[in-house]
Amino acid sequence: MTLTTVFIIAVALGVDAFSVAIGIGAANHQKPWWPPVLRLSAAFGFFQFMMAVIGWLAGSTVVEIIEAVDHWVAFGLLALIGGKMIWEGMEKEEHKKQNDQTRGLSLLILSVATSIDSLAVGFSFSVLKNPIMFPALLIGIVCFFMTAIGMIFGKGLARIFGRKVNIFGGLVLIAIGIKILIEHL
Repeated sequence: MTLTTVFIIAVALGVDAFSVAIGIGAANHQKPWWPPVLRLSAAFGFFQFMMAVIGWLAGSTVVEIIEAVDHWVAFGLLALIGGKMIWEGMEKEEHKKQNDQTRGLSLLILSVATSIDSLAVGFSFSVLKNPIMFPALLIGIVCFFMTAIGMIFGKGLARIFGRKVNIFGGLVLIAIGIKILIEHL
């Protein structure tokens, strides 16, 4: 497989992470702003890398089992986090406790939800008898940078549209979940 092909695959896999990062970046009001960007970018990049490797190692056994429900899992996780963000965006300012989506369970859920497709790509590489380490590394690096760019872009949107951008971020996550569900059904 050529470098160009692997890069195109990496960008295609990074689109969901980029979109989620826009929503998270828009909803994140922390200062300094770069630690959440690095946390989300590192987690998304790492999970994209690892899921490709796991998919490759799993071959046809585990992937065939997961493939039947992976889109439902991704949809459910993204809808859950997105709904929570919408709820937080509609709360009154004085009652609002800002949740950091770049830490803890939220970070884990988002990382898994945005990297499930990478599992299938790793499986595809296994079936084609292609090595996985370089493609998985490239996938992780591209995802890292796409996530960072998405977070920075989302932060800019928050400056323009204010704190109600949480609602937008939540809607984006739910839309991505619906997109994943439709693509697989």
